[in-house]
Amino acid sequence: MNGLKYHHLGIPTREKKKEERYIPHLKMSVSGYETTEHKIEWMRFDDDCPLPELVKTIPHVAFQVDDLDKAIEGKKVIIEPTEPSDGIRVAFIEENGAPVEYVEINDTENMD
Repeated sequence: MNGLKYHHLGIPTREKKKEERYIPHLKMSVSGYETTEHKIEWMRFDDDCPLPELVKTIPHVAFQVDDLDKAIEGKKVIIEPTEPSDGIRVAFIEENGAPVEYVEINDTENMD
């Protein structure tokens, strides 16, 4: 698929990190993305987080796309499109046994 732009690397952790941001509807916390040069995001999940084990246990790479719905078309979607923040839509696919995230940004404050 053309048009993929690296966005971040997500790494699951059980360790509470500084400046975590909690996402209630996903039952997870994220941190680090905004403060690291290479856009490394730490993800800590509640015990009852409904997300797939693959996402909760295996690091993922995320790519920014212009059209999320088009990007996931025909793919093995493991997390349907959701909005973790205003103006940001994400979805996860599984490719070759690994989770991959696609990110669509419709809010100019959150671009890059």
